[in-house]
Amino acid sequence: MAIEITNNSESTSNESEIVSIAKFALDRMGIHPDSDLDITIVDEAEMEALHRQWMDLPGATDVLSFPMDELKPFSAATGPGIVGDIVLCPAFAAKQPLKHSLETEIALLTTHGVLHLLGMDHAEPEEEKTMFALQEAILAEWQAAK
Repeated sequence: MAIEITNNSESTSNESEIVSIAKFALDRMGIHPDSDLDITIVDEAEMEALHRQWMDLPGATDVLSFPMDELKPFSAATGPGIVGDIVLCPAFAAKQPLKHSLETEIALLTTHGVLHLLGMDHAEPEEEKTMFALQEAILAEWQAAK
């Protein structure tokens, strides 16, 4: 996987861990190993602007996903592609009540972003159940493999 990470914030997030969980999630989901993904870490002001521009929602959020090759079915068999962009906001995530460390939350949000890029959603209760169970399973597998 070619994963480019850019930090546009003052966050000291562990970028190698973010890349590691993103690669693991993409591999686990059967994405071709030569596919591309971009991850950007932003502050709350930039995230709020993106959230308003692209989702028409006020305030910042913790993660946004922007799929690229939406019409292409992604798998190891279909060849490489540009999966898309994930935007993370650790400062916003840190303000939420967490049941684990901020580093674990960022890994979870990265996994969540990857699943959105691959077409998963959580708008309906059954979709949420499926997506959240999968992201928890991927995170647990990644943590066990480290």
